[in-house]
Order: sequence, then C-alpha cells, then structure tokens
Amino acid sequence: MKTLFSILAICAATGAFAQSIPHGTTYGKKVSSVGMMKASQLENYINTRTRVSTTIEGKVLRVTKTKGGWFDIDAGNGKIIAAHFSTYDITIPADLKGHLVIVEGIAEKEFAANDLQPMAGDTVAGAKQHTAKANPKDKLTFEVTGLYVDK
Repeated sequence: MKTLFSILAICAATGAFAQSIPHGTTYGKKVSSVGMMKASQLENYINTRTRVSTTIEGKVLRVTKTKGGWFDIDAGNGKIIAAHFSTYDITIPADLKGHLVIVEGIAEKEFAANDLQPMAGDTVAGAKQHTAKANPKDKLTFEVTGLYVDK
C-alpha cells in the first residue's frame, strides 16, 4: 500500500513540474504584429539609426534572468539580440528557452566610442583614446514592452 501511494505521489509531482508554456501566453503589454519582422532582419532594418521601435519574431536561445525578463534571441548568422523587459516587475519562466516569441519594444544598436577624439578633460590633445571594442555577437539590445509566446 505504501509503494502504491509513493508511486502515485511521484507521478503527480512529475506532472506538476513538467508543465509547458502554453501557446498564446503574453508577458507585459499586448503585442501588436503590425510591421513585424524576423529577428535576423533587425540589424539591416536599423542600419544607420541607433534606436527604433519595432516588433520582431525570433527564437529564445536562453533565459539569462527570470526576474526582470532577461533573455537572448537568435538573430541568425551567429548573432545574438540581448533582450530585457523595460519594467523589472515582469517574471518570465526559464522554460521559455527554445520557444518562438514575438516581442515588441525598442531595438538599440551598441557602438564603440573609438572615434579618435581625445577624452573629455584631457590636457594634451590625443593623449588618451577610447579603447572600447564592440563585440560583433552582442551588437543589438532590445528593451521589451511586450512578449507573446507563439510556438
């Protein structure tokens, strides 16, 4: 009798922990699909602008931090879009990894401040230069206002 009860308890516990994220779950604000593009097209779309409001569709590579909604989106060709929610009170599940999502928010292109101008406050012109180097895999960030789980 004890073994039967133990088996039932284990089966019930595994079923409770193995829940998947249902299609259509929304985190944050409702997402508008007007003007939506693939995540791989985002870098070309931004082009010369540093910030742009848009909606993208992409696959979540990993959830970095559940509180605040920090995650990475596959941008194709080995590039990654580092995304996070604009408000910290959003909590996303770690099981979001591998799901296709539609996210709306502000995309921003990081750039290196190595423009061969001396740093402000230097007494000798050109004595110090910015040495920041941009990582080609971490060029884009996305401040999310809404996320919709598509698949």
